[in-house]
Amino acid sequence: MFGYSSSSLECNRAVYTMKHYDLIVIGAGAAGLMCAISAGKRGKSVLVVEHARKVGRKILMSGGGRCNFTNMYTEPENFLSRNPHFCKSALSQYSQWDFIDLVNHHQIPYHEKTLGQLFCDNSSKDVVQILVKECSDNGVSIATQCQVSSVEQIPTGFKLLINDQRYEAGAVSVATGGLSIPSMGPHGFGYQLAEQFGLDVIPTSAALVPFVMGERWMKKSRELAGNSLDVVAEVSNTSFREAMLFTHKGLSGPAILQISSYWQPGSAVHINLIPDVDATSWLIEQKSNAPKTQLKTVLSSKFSKRMASYFIDSFDNRIDSQKSMADFTNQELAAVGQSLSEYTVYPETTEGYKTAEVTLGGLDTNALSSKTMMVKDIPGLIFIGEVVDVTGHLGGFNFQWAWSSGWAAGQHL
Repeated sequence: MFGYSSSSLECNRAVYTMKHYDLIVIGAGAAGLMCAISAGKRGKSVLVVEHARKVGRKILMSGGGRCNFTNMYTEPENFLSRNPHFCKSALSQYSQWDFIDLVNHHQIPYHEKTLGQLFCDNSSKDVVQILVKECSDNGVSIATQCQVSSVEQIPTGFKLLINDQRYEAGAVSVATGGLSIPSMGPHGFGYQLAEQFGLDVIPTSAALVPFVMGERWMKKSRELAGNSLDVVAEVSNTSFREAMLFTHKGLSGPAILQISSYWQPGSAVHINLIPDVDATSWLIEQKSNAPKTQLKTVLSSKFSKRMASYFIDSFDNRIDSQKSMADFTNQELAAVGQSLSEYTVYPETTEGYKTAEVTLGGLDTNALSSKTMMVKDIPGLIFIGEVVDVTGHLGGFNFQWAWSSGWAAGQHL
């Protein structure tokens, strides 16, 4: 059997004498490990195979090394899919409160950062250790550095070629993730398997990803790199209020990452730079209260001086920032207010899968049972986690989808 070292989070490579399992899980990430635990608790024989040397690598690197493992406010509305109802069953079978109970059971300290986002106090490694211990306690075997060459359906289930050795399983759970963070290793295997079995795959794209702006825009804004402010970013009537960050390539920060999942190439992103106030009314009030003050100075009460100058220069109608407020007509101030409330940018592209948190699109959910995560027409073939066309918002929702879809799959073998 494979031995587990809690200090290195690795499993030693060896040869199993056991060649048949109730379930073989391909991928030792969040969804795969949870699926294995769920099935193991029901007395199923389970083998998890992972191509990398360590398990849970995306968990380890998430949340700045502290893993935003769930969100207290998880609801179906926090997920994107061509079938927005698909996620409801899994989320109801295993909710955020269930995973929080698991964390509490293992006495892992954690805290709420913002907006219901829960992070480990110490390290993301705590979450991986929970999952591996649960696997061990429930008889689940984990094997790393495993190359799955083929998966074929046979009368008794499935035949898999793993490291040039044949294994059989009554069920196979595909938990191979998406295309995000390609440096973590080979991607796309789950989509290839889906297509091999005649299943549709919704076109994929990078999600929760920074924007790259054009050179003309960057020429004016590059000196703002590192500056952030609270905004409301909107695309196609979907909006998020969080921080926006100027970068050396364009725009990032939680508000931008969130809205990137809804953005289409060539379309605009509308940004309210001062979401707490009616910009026009506020400017007219400032004109009355401080008529001799320059517009630039007034705006510096909301932004840094450098940022105030940048926004003034970026308005469609060039404005003399040195003019005193009394010298502006109310109509002119209304135009300034509109520019602040509807600051519009046209991203050139995104940074792509290299820095994307997750993948948008994936296996068409029409092929799956929302209750069991099993392919309707192929008993025993399961797809869970990021490989499926369910993508969460930023803030722990994608991990919760992994926990929920994995648990649901393990409960219905």
